[in-house]
Amino acid sequence: MIKKMHPKMIDSKLTRRGFLRNASRVVGAATVLAGLPKGWIGSVYADDSPETKTVRFGMIALTDCSPIVMAHEKGLFKKFGLESVVSKGANWAAIRDSLSSGDIQGTHMLLGMPLASTMGIGGSAKKPMIIPWILNRNGQAITLKNSFKGKVADDPKALKPLVDKAKSLGEPLTFAMTFPTGTHAMWMRYYLAAGGINPDKDISLITIPPPQMIANMKVGKMDGFCVGEPWNARAVVDNIGYTSLGTQDIWKDHPEKVCAFLAEFADKNPKTVKAILKALHEASVWLDTMENRGELSQVVSKPTYINCASETILGRLKGEMSYGDGRTKQDPNYMIFSNRNCNYPQLKYAKWFLSQYRRWGMVDGTVDYEGIAKKVMRPDIYEEAMKEIGYAHGGSDVSAETLFDGVKYDPSNPEAYAKGFAVHNLKA
Repeated sequence: MIKKMHPKMIDSKLTRRGFLRNASRVVGAATVLAGLPKGWIGSVYADDSPETKTVRFGMIALTDCSPIVMAHEKGLFKKFGLESVVSKGANWAAIRDSLSSGDIQGTHMLLGMPLASTMGIGGSAKKPMIIPWILNRNGQAITLKNSFKGKVADDPKALKPLVDKAKSLGEPLTFAMTFPTGTHAMWMRYYLAAGGINPDKDISLITIPPPQMIANMKVGKMDGFCVGEPWNARAVVDNIGYTSLGTQDIWKDHPEKVCAFLAEFADKNPKTVKAILKALHEASVWLDTMENRGELSQVVSKPTYINCASETILGRLKGEMSYGDGRTKQDPNYMIFSNRNCNYPQLKYAKWFLSQYRRWGMVDGTVDYEGIAKKVMRPDIYEEAMKEIGYAHGGSDVSAETLFDGVKYDPSNPEAYAKGFAVHNLKA
């Protein structure tokens, strides 16, 4: 005889039994899931891979292209899920145009160029770009022609009489930089102005691609230039010029080249950009191990990249300065790629460049320093990428800087700084 149970008893027993059975399943599932790799969601993995698998990079024949080149050569981009292609541009304008058109997705670039492109100044069409990574600091120089030896060493004030004489004869001296709103243009302008020379009124300031500096000075087309290495060292080796001073003597640990992206590309491809930064980090740490710089100089010396003798590249990478006029020194502030919080995209650097655009009349009226700096410099992307690989960076730096002329730059008031120079072309 089958004993009937009260419905409430059935419900109660089933409930207790079901609860225990379900609880067991939950605990078991939790135990299993705890052992699964990060990214597991339900029955699939969350896709952490880059949105764009093949990335084309641009570069110019300068030593500071090294992080991009070595990340490519050593398979570091591939390690983070990217197929990389690196191509050399003819000049900085060509690099800008290739990035703007989408022919390349990331590039070695002068710090000022993404600012100018975002603002639509200096001959650049308005195309927002971002800087989530500074490639290097220091490692540029100002070269003068040999006939100035014994007359001008590292003080631009000694140039003033030569400039004034040439101007009075109607034959102003000619100096070159590589792009009107770029770093070399700003170092050249700052150097000349510290000597009392207005770069827009007292001399002729022209634009020459980096690898063509040597040939142009050799045929007497210019009296001085500012460019990145190895072309200053090459001028000494070829005995067509000598180094007045390194740009790190103008501003110790100044920012120089960056890895830039279109803002639109970065917005659509956040994982791709972070993968690039992670690869650049590993390459940059490798580069700042001095024992690796011999190998570095061998790789970047190839015709595909810089096309210059490796020994010419290596000397200044090691801080060995032979100026070409009898002066020599071991420079403790040689080019760096990772050390001293090198890669953090500081807002104050963007503001410094904006202050110089204001100083030289490249913009009308007061600049939106804070707004433009935050739009272009992207420490948020940098910090997120570094957090994902567990790298402890040095963070934001808002401290004041004093350059070689003794003028203090306070990043909290860039407009006052821009208006504080004796030599300027300020517009109202």
